[in-house]
Amino acid sequence: MGIIILNEGEAMYKILMNSPEQTTQFAEGLGELLNAGDIITLEGDLGAGKTHFTKGLAKGLGVQKVVNSPTFTIIKEYRGRIPLYHMDVYRLEEEFEEELGLDEYFYGEGACVIEWASKIAPQLPEQRLDITIRHAGEDKRYLLFQPMGERYEMLCKEISEWE
Repeated sequence: MGIIILNEGEAMYKILMNSPEQTTQFAEGLGELLNAGDIITLEGDLGAGKTHFTKGLAKGLGVQKVVNSPTFTIIKEYRGRIPLYHMDVYRLEEEFEEELGLDEYFYGEGACVIEWASKIAPQLPEQRLDITIRHAGEDKRYLLFQPMGERYEMLCKEISEWE
């Protein structure tokens, strides 16, 4: 895994995944490290693997149910060692943002993973882990991690040591 320093004290981690299975396995390991209150944002083109990544996170949290995109329901909750709040805000319209009570999820008992999070950027907590998934070939993907806050910097340092 490579680390790219963007600014003094600011880092971005870049990882190449060679297959969807490798991405899922990596995300599963990350899911094992998540705590209540953790927030992961996911960005990437359609078909980049955001929901695939979330399936791995869920598995790492011990979720037994099938995980799929909440595109038409906005938020799905899954029970594992801690709850996983899976949000897809792609189709969210501004007037509904406040009505959803996102803060209850962000500061709740579980971990949040938010697909298309840039659409609700003003509502996002300052401390979070931003992940962008980019195509790097047929089945290959780059995962770009930008930690926002000490908790996420420590998390990225820990996963950067994985082989």
